[in-house]
Amino acid sequence: MNNDRKQEGLKALGSKTEYAKTYTPEVLESFHNQHRDNDYWVRFNCPEFTTLCPITGQPDFAEIRIQYIPDELMVESKSLKLYLHSFRNHGSFHEDCVNTIMKDLIHLMSPKYIEVVGIFVPRGGISIYPFANYGQPGTKYEEMAQFRFMRHDL
Repeated sequence: MNNDRKQEGLKALGSKTEYAKTYTPEVLESFHNQHRDNDYWVRFNCPEFTTLCPITGQPDFAEIRIQYIPDELMVESKSLKLYLHSFRNHGSFHEDCVNTIMKDLIHLMSPKYIEVVGIFVPRGGISIYPFANYGQPGTKYEEMAQFRFMRHDL
């Protein structure tokens, strides 16, 4: 692993993978954005996201899409994978998963802008696609969040 990354305190990258049995936001790790001088998008797709229905305990499957514009910090991808995996045995409604993921990532890295979409596999003949977004208050990113929210369409 790059020495700069080790100095940032990253633990998951380059280490043996251990999977949490329950929802574990503590596994999320961040590192410094090397390109703060310009805005750019970072997108993650997790096509194999699973969680459990909190009522029936049946598995729910989804693709989770995360897009953000970083500020000072960025999420480390292996830690994000481990974090998303921690929902596997966790009981949460679809909307709760999407909002929890977004809020945990905001808490971790304070991005300029972030949006999270869950494209859940139908159960009982109904598909649910929750969308949540956030822009830093008092900035153009807050306006961007409002604009994208009002015009959101998959």
